[in-house]
Amino acid sequence: MAAQNQSIWDLVDVKNKDINEAAGVSLNARQKLAVGSVLDLFEGHPSLKHLALWNPKGTFQDPIALAEGYDRFAAQWYGLPALFDHIAIQSHKVTDGGNPIFLELSNKYVLKGIKKEQLIHSVVRINLALDGRIDAVEDRWNDKLPNNSVSEVLRKLSASITSNLIKVPSTEEEDNLMKAERRQQE
Repeated sequence: MAAQNQSIWDLVDVKNKDINEAAGVSLNARQKLAVGSVLDLFEGHPSLKHLALWNPKGTFQDPIALAEGYDRFAAQWYGLPALFDHIAIQSHKVTDGGNPIFLELSNKYVLKGIKKEQLIHSVVRINLALDGRIDAVEDRWNDKLPNNSVSEVLRKLSASITSNLIKVPSTEEEDNLMKAERRQQE
């Protein structure tokens, strides 16, 4: 079983394989794969393989965007390396292995051009479908999301604009070319 799980990790090319779990939390292999994949995305390492772990009708939301459906949530993840020179996870810990999975995350972002560093502390909630796919990710900065109708409209608009501005590859070849370009810029 371990060899089979390892091949899944390698197939998806998950970089964050060492998942920190709080005392009393024990994730199964599928949960660890989902968390590792989401951590990779938060570090600005999107790939079609990572996004294949998602439900195509899934959602991503944070205080800035509410992205519903593949085209919109994929653009959010591919937008990170387009906006930031460097993204580094400072710490992470899974505090609840249920559904949703609760992940405490501290991430440092360096904005392109102006080189401004920003540290964001989040509680990330990862919802998995019965088939193990990622249904939803909520990035709750300081464990908060806006919850009024005006902010919801603005967050949906932000996700829509992002999906029109950010290129998401449609083939593995195109994805590999984009990864190579990102590596050259590092």
